[in-house]
Amino acid sequence: MKTTKVLVAGFTGAMGKKVLNLINQMPGFEVGAVYSPTAPSQNPTDYALAENVPVFTALDEIHQNATIWVDFSVPEAATENVAFALAHGMFPVVGTTGMSEAAQHQLITQAAQLHRGGIIAPNFGLSAVLLMKFAAIAAQYFPDAEIVEMHHADKQDAPSGTALATAQAIAAARNQKTNTQSENLAARGTLCNGVPVHAVRLPGYVAHEQVLFGAPGEALTIRQDSFDRESFMAGVRIALQKVTALDHMVVGLENLL
Repeated sequence: MKTTKVLVAGFTGAMGKKVLNLINQMPGFEVGAVYSPTAPSQNPTDYALAENVPVFTALDEIHQNATIWVDFSVPEAATENVAFALAHGMFPVVGTTGMSEAAQHQLITQAAQLHRGGIIAPNFGLSAVLLMKFAAIAAQYFPDAEIVEMHHADKQDAPSGTALATAQAIAAARNQKTNTQSENLAARGTLCNGVPVHAVRLPGYVAHEQVLFGAPGEALTIRQDSFDRESFMAGVRIALQKVTALDHMVVGLENLL
C-alpha cells in the first residue's frame, strides 16, 4: 500500500497534537514533517513524532515532499502557509479559523489556477456541520435568528469561523430578512450577514454553538457541543481520505460528506 505523507503545520498546538495522533493511527498515512515558527529545535517526545520526522521553523526551509498539508496554525500565518502548500503541489486541509473572506478568496483563486484541490473547514466536528445544515433549513421558516457561540479562553478569533459560516448559511436560506438591528448592536453582539452573533470566551469550554430562532408565539433552538477536541478528528479523518480527489478548493466539511 502506498503511504501518503502529511505535513502538519501548527503541530505544537492542542489541535496539532490531536492531528499527529490521528495520522499515526491511520493505515496508509504517515507524518512526513511538521512545521511551526515556534517549534523546538529537536523532535519533542511529547508530540509522538518518529525520530526521522523533520521539524521546520521557516517555510523556506521546507524540503519534504508531502502530499497533504494540514494547517492548524494561527490566522496571521495560515494564508501564507496554505499558499506555500499549493505552490509546492500539496493538498491543503485547513482547520485554522479567523482568515478573512479576502484571504480565502485568494487561496480559492490560487487553487483554481493550479487545478489543485483542498479544503478550508470552519469546523471539523460533525455535530457542528449538521447544526449549520439544520439552521439553514430552519431559516427558511424562521428568518429571525441570533447565534451564541462559546469557546475556550485561548481562542483568538471572535466570532468563531463556525458562527460566521452559520450566519452566512442562515442569510443565504432566508426567504426574507426581518431583522432590523443596526450595525452597532452594543450588548446585542456583532451583526454578521444580518444575524447577531454573541461570542463567549471562558475557561472550561471547548467549542459550543446555539442558534435561536423566534417567531410569533414560538421559538426554536438548535445547539451543538464539542466537549473534547477528539470529536474533531472524525472530520479531519474524512478530509485526509478525500482531499486528494478534489481539483479545487472547497469551503466547509459538508462538501466532503
